[in-house]
Amino acid sequence: MTKYYNEQVETASRDQMFYIQSLALTRKIKQVYDNVPLYRQRMDEAGIEPGDIRSVEDLGKLPFTHKQDLRDTYPYGMFAVPMDEVVRIHASSGTTGRPTVVGYTKRDIELWSECTARALVAAGTERNDYIHVSYGYGLFTGGLGLHYAGELIGATVIPASAGNTARQIQILRDFGSSILCCTPSYALYIADTLRDQGIAPEELNLKAGIFGAEPWTDNMRREIESRLHIKAYDIYGLSEICGPGVSFDCECQNGLHVNEDHFIIEIVDPETGNPLSDGQYGEVVFSCVTKEALPLIRYNTHDISAITRERCACGRTLTRMHKIAGRTDDMIIIRGVNVFPSQIESVLLSIGEVDPHYLIIVDRINNRDMLEIQVEVSQSMFSDSVAELERLEAKIKAAVDSVLGLSAKITLVEPFTIPRSEGKAKRVIDKRKDK
Repeated sequence: MTKYYNEQVETASRDQMFYIQSLALTRKIKQVYDNVPLYRQRMDEAGIEPGDIRSVEDLGKLPFTHKQDLRDTYPYGMFAVPMDEVVRIHASSGTTGRPTVVGYTKRDIELWSECTARALVAAGTERNDYIHVSYGYGLFTGGLGLHYAGELIGATVIPASAGNTARQIQILRDFGSSILCCTPSYALYIADTLRDQGIAPEELNLKAGIFGAEPWTDNMRREIESRLHIKAYDIYGLSEICGPGVSFDCECQNGLHVNEDHFIIEIVDPETGNPLSDGQYGEVVFSCVTKEALPLIRYNTHDISAITRERCACGRTLTRMHKIAGRTDDMIIIRGVNVFPSQIESVLLSIGEVDPHYLIIVDRINNRDMLEIQVEVSQSMFSDSVAELERLEAKIKAAVDSVLGLSAKITLVEPFTIPRSEGKAKRVIDKRKDK
């Protein structure tokens, strides 16, 4: 079995990677200065010329880029090449305003495909595998990102897309799918449906799953692995940077390897923007040093993570980022306490007596923020005595209160009360926004 897709890069020394990144960065800064008005304006305002950026160590001299910049220059104002060189357009959903539009040259597609191919190979994918892609196709980057990578390594790709779970399961059984690609919440939905249909995981040919597009905890990883009898790998990306394939799990499942020959990662303090040391959690910032159409520089993702540059036991030397803990703009502030949904998910899954379906409801009553967590219990548990349900409720409350440092109301609900999602799961309802 092939261990690496591109061994020369994936096992490069830190000195080699510094050289690769610095050379690419200096070239890219010249390109964006010459071709993107926003970058030229901001560098001029900061008194920075392209020649001032000589290596990765000079990256901090440059200003940050934010999602709002893409919306302000909508649709193509951040592109660094003429439109006749752009061969594909993707975009975000635009649920909070104008969509963020991203473009790719032919070379961009090739590089993106290799980045994602590295993730597939790290998850044990081989040429004789059947890759079942249940990420959405269309303007969303998930489906095509895994699709092209699968074809690049010579595997068989099944473009199932999202939705119609009963049909998905038929395809999983009949087509011999061995690698499942979807969101982690949808993987659990598939597991629930298999159970309801009386289909044992052993009846499928699945050996691994590549899950991303939403934050998920190691407890959820273990839940998925237990229910589907597979090894669950994380993949990270966002459309502004390229899509899935920015970083990926290996068999060690001890941090996601960043494809740092293409994407330079920084961790910065959310308040000051100053760089943080390895191991410290802060906002993830990426600079795209090989992309042609949309080479974002110092793009603040607002995802929360930390990094390590230590060699992984798998042999890769690529910088590893920890699983995303949440987003600063998804963070809920309740009575002065910062709360991430991933904290609550981790607690619930560690208890082991509830199903991994929950809903966080935040409200303001009598000028006081209130936190309610609705937790779905299994049919057998819900049929237990009132005393047993009260015991479980108290157990969850004590665990949640201890982790969060504030009091939460726990409401146990019947099976299938929490809406299922075939895409990104909606975990939070904040009613304070309407008051």
